[in-house]
Amino acid sequence: MEDHAVSYGFLSILPPVIAIIIAIWRKQVYLSLLFGIWLGWMIISNGHMWTSIMSTVEALVNVFQDPGNTRTIMFSALVGALILLVQKSGGVLGFVKMMDKMLDKLENRSPKGKRKLIQLMAWATGVIIFVETSISSLTVGTIFRPVFDKLKIPREKLAYIADSSSAPTSILIPLNAWGAFIMGQLFLIGFSNPLTVLFKSMIYNFYPLFALIMVPVLIITGKDFGPMLKAERRTKRTGKLMNDNAKPLVSDELIKAKPIKGVKHKAYNMFIPILTMVAMMPFMLAYTGWDKGQEVLAEYEKAPTVLNKFLFAMENGSGSTSVLMAVIISLVVAFILYRFQKILKTKDMVDYTLKGISELMPLALLMMMAFAISAVTRELHTGEYVADITKNWLSPAYVPFIIFVISSFIAFSTGTSWGTFGIMIPIAVPMAQAMGADIYLTIAAALGGGVFGDHSSPISDTTIISSMASASDHIDHVKTQLPYALTAGSLAALMYLILGIMG
Repeated sequence: MEDHAVSYGFLSILPPVIAIIIAIWRKQVYLSLLFGIWLGWMIISNGHMWTSIMSTVEALVNVFQDPGNTRTIMFSALVGALILLVQKSGGVLGFVKMMDKMLDKLENRSPKGKRKLIQLMAWATGVIIFVETSISSLTVGTIFRPVFDKLKIPREKLAYIADSSSAPTSILIPLNAWGAFIMGQLFLIGFSNPLTVLFKSMIYNFYPLFALIMVPVLIITGKDFGPMLKAERRTKRTGKLMNDNAKPLVSDELIKAKPIKGVKHKAYNMFIPILTMVAMMPFMLAYTGWDKGQEVLAEYEKAPTVLNKFLFAMENGSGSTSVLMAVIISLVVAFILYRFQKILKTKDMVDYTLKGISELMPLALLMMMAFAISAVTRELHTGEYVADITKNWLSPAYVPFIIFVISSFIAFSTGTSWGTFGIMIPIAVPMAQAMGADIYLTIAAALGGGVFGDHSSPISDTTIISSMASASDHIDHVKTQLPYALTAGSLAALMYLILGIMG
């Protein structure tokens, strides 16, 4: 680790941790993130007040110097346009009516049974869409929110289902950008067949497995606990989908937008744009990374299979470009679809697009701050510090357990699983090799810890998008999901401890 990074020591973990604690405690997510960013630059500037203020402003501006950040923020804003257009086209009400007819046919099912069925359908949808976490959580939240609202299921529950069926599935079915990135990391470390290594480690990736299984178990048994149980009781008792002081990331005007008068409510007016967005994600990943991927592949494989060509193309593709292009293409398809049916005029669609974008400006601001606090943790070398203070005194039996804990903390503090993988895989694998610990168990611990921390963190982009898509209060989503994530995380940590000791 670099010398100047060591000098920050324990101080390097304070900005993200304090920001997260204040956000959960006071429910002031914007102010808490801004405070965390300022505190980080205050530490870097050795306590110079004016310098830290100037650096904080520059850090927020510099978010847009990274094309990936800019694309992600643009994606988040354009989602508002897609949601409003789908509402105005009658697609949402068409889907609700379609669900009503399906549920009415299930005459033998009680209202409780229908609620369980819809929740399981939402979970299954998230599992099927494993190509990208943001697309998965966005699709689940957008499609199922009106049905959940009608059946009086709390918004917090929808946000939990959307969040918990996206990241865990994406890491367990690695035929996506996550898998490609991890395989690239393993290849750089020295594994000639990273796909095989990744698949062998999957059986030990306990946190995603437990988190994914936990959702249908809770739905079927109805054994909610903690803040989620309170949310369920609130909705059943009062009919309120959120707490009285809740501030959803999507405005009521966007959620409750009524269709154009006289328009027939057709479900396909929602399905076609949404499915276009989902389908374009893997295609754009392969497209943006094809040339570079084939160059890298040609260096060590003379006759690559079609699967390897596709995987290496995805590995070298741009995730931010892919999600942005996916939502842009879905908007274009929506424009053509609605214009062809004479539902909306071109001028009206442009106006609704701009209005939808404006309604999601608070989300764009939140994403900007999340990126800025992630940047300051990189400057402080928070991840490297946490990893460095433990790696020198580990026993081989405890390597997987400690790697899981460290990865969890880094991802929770920084809000990024990708960054955690980038820090921990190059550290964890050589450490396991040198100490004689199980390689596959250690890789799985690094990956599972990254997903656990990211899944629990209020500054994670996936957590933010899950709150937005479900129109839930962001901090309420974090509070209700955290006990479930901690349960699955504790079980995973216990498994790594037991298997590590057993050798």
